[in-house]
Amino acid sequence: MALSFDLAEEQKILRKSVRSFAEKEIAPVAQELDEKEEFSLELTRKMGDLGLFGMFVSPEYGGSGLDYISYIIAVEEIARVDGSQAATVAAGNSLGIGPINYFGSEEQKKKWLPPLCSGKMLAAFGLTEANAGSDAGNSKTNAVLDGNEWVINGSKIFITNASTPITGVIVVQAVTGTRSDGRPEMSCILVPADASGLDCRVMHKKMMWRSSNTTEIYFDDCRVPKENLLGKQGAGFHMMLSTLDGGRLSIGAMGLGGAQGAFEKALRYANERQQFGRPLIDFQITQFKLADMAMEIELARNLLYKACWLRDQNRPFSKEAAMGKLYCSETMGRVVNHAVQIHGGYGLMKEYDVERFYRDQKLLDIGEGTSEVQRIVISRLLQ
Repeated sequence: MALSFDLAEEQKILRKSVRSFAEKEIAPVAQELDEKEEFSLELTRKMGDLGLFGMFVSPEYGGSGLDYISYIIAVEEIARVDGSQAATVAAGNSLGIGPINYFGSEEQKKKWLPPLCSGKMLAAFGLTEANAGSDAGNSKTNAVLDGNEWVINGSKIFITNASTPITGVIVVQAVTGTRSDGRPEMSCILVPADASGLDCRVMHKKMMWRSSNTTEIYFDDCRVPKENLLGKQGAGFHMMLSTLDGGRLSIGAMGLGGAQGAFEKALRYANERQQFGRPLIDFQITQFKLADMAMEIELARNLLYKACWLRDQNRPFSKEAAMGKLYCSETMGRVVNHAVQIHGGYGLMKEYDVERFYRDQKLLDIGEGTSEVQRIVISRLLQ
């Protein structure tokens, strides 16, 4: 097969469509939503109408049946305008829909996937705890089988999409026993948003993704039916690792899209801003910054798309997913730093989008596995 870097015509059309939507619908309100820390139900529904949820899910369950590269292009184009809305899409797909799509029973898929793929309902992935971030195996939230119900106790924190007006279900990792080696047995359980004993609280005063929904979750004898177990009992840790592989690709897309958006704003500003009687673009130091930004974005896109291509070919992609997430995240960090510097003092003011991009980037170094964890994952896969 010949090596080709060309996107399929359908992928080009998708990019154009999502970019147009982001510029027309999201860009005009992104700054206001960020300032108010307001989750937008209207934008989420519009993104659902555009088909941005369940893109990789079979049409049989209400999805679009597209490849993973198409999904990543969509996240990239939303992130080019606003990280918060990209986070809603990325978490809704990779972390919410993904586990149900790949590990759910036929009954679970038929029940949950159609409304989730329509964008009329959101799902969340309850993994992180106060003392179990990078050390996800240290989860303390537990589930005990009592007759025909799981009884869940514990808490989760920093969970995206878990307390929106349309949140329907949370995929929760919980300890369900002890393995033969003495380590905790992890399982995943589907917890409906209206389950008794479930308390979801919106988190405020965030530095970044301020119009994305972030939640603290508390389980107090939360009861759900026995059949809400996702996959097999004890397979939760494997599901979590698989889910994070896909999630890393979407975080990489957010870094790539954010870098592209910040670069374009810096390039535009450099052509408009006059200093010493000349536009900033005429100064070699500005040219060099822009050249470095463009080069790193190109490298990041090639690396991320290759990782997605490997996934679409059903080939191992864990190492490339970690590399893509790491490099795209850190590329955006370098690009937004240059973009703010090119804007000078104006880059520090909220009326300029690069200020928001600068804040939003930092989460990418932390979420879905920190940059340090990505380096651990990569180094292990080299051996």
